[in-house]
Amino acid sequence: MKKFITLFLLLILPLGVYASEGMPLQEADIDLSDSASLQRGAKHFVTYCLGCHSIKHIRYLRIALDLGVDEKKVLKDIAPEGAGIYDQMHTAMNAHDAEKWFGIQPPDLSLVARSRGADWLYSYLKGFYTDKTKVLGTNNAVFPDVGMPNVFWQLQGEQTPLYKKVDGKQVIDKLVIEEPGTLTEAEFDRVVNDLVNFLVYVGEPVQLERQRMGKYVIFFILMFVGIAYLLKREYWRDIH
Repeated sequence: MKKFITLFLLLILPLGVYASEGMPLQEADIDLSDSASLQRGAKHFVTYCLGCHSIKHIRYLRIALDLGVDEKKVLKDIAPEGAGIYDQMHTAMNAHDAEKWFGIQPPDLSLVARSRGADWLYSYLKGFYTDKTKVLGTNNAVFPDVGMPNVFWQLQGEQTPLYKKVDGKQVIDKLVIEEPGTLTEAEFDRVVNDLVNFLVYVGEPVQLERQRMGKYVIFFILMFVGIAYLLKREYWRDIH
């Protein structure tokens, strides 16, 4: 039953993007060749997300190899204290405590970028605003009534929504910073973009390798087609 509920939530999460009309998704700047961005994103995930969410389908060793970073540097600068290079990125929160505090265990985020999309994630993470009617004191413009707190409130500051009417309904037009955080808007945007960039990488770590290999595959196919055409002409040359 718990697995069914988790699956159900994962299926309906994308619907949150349509729940706030007039709030178009913001575009994330994804560049999987930017190793520095991926390293920063990995560090941000460990710092702000790993407390609740896992990425169980990747190990710290894979990150070191893919990003060309020394294993000791990964353990020092990215991995949490006590983690081993062969460890998967598991949250320290156990299932019992998660269900007690949140009602359900927070989902693993290994494939969240592939299921939601980079722009959705980017907009979602920037879309938290103050809402005193909610238990956690926050809401989200992309995914209304989400049960996740705004873990970036100190960095981003506190936002409030400005509303407009669409078809007689009051919807969020935009979010404005009411109380600034420790980062400027540009600095916070980079933090979120780096995190989303890392989650896109995690969803398909072999993407760059696949794209590089694809060029050779296409070249081989074109070469084979040329040879096959010449062979066909040779066989059919004397047939009229």
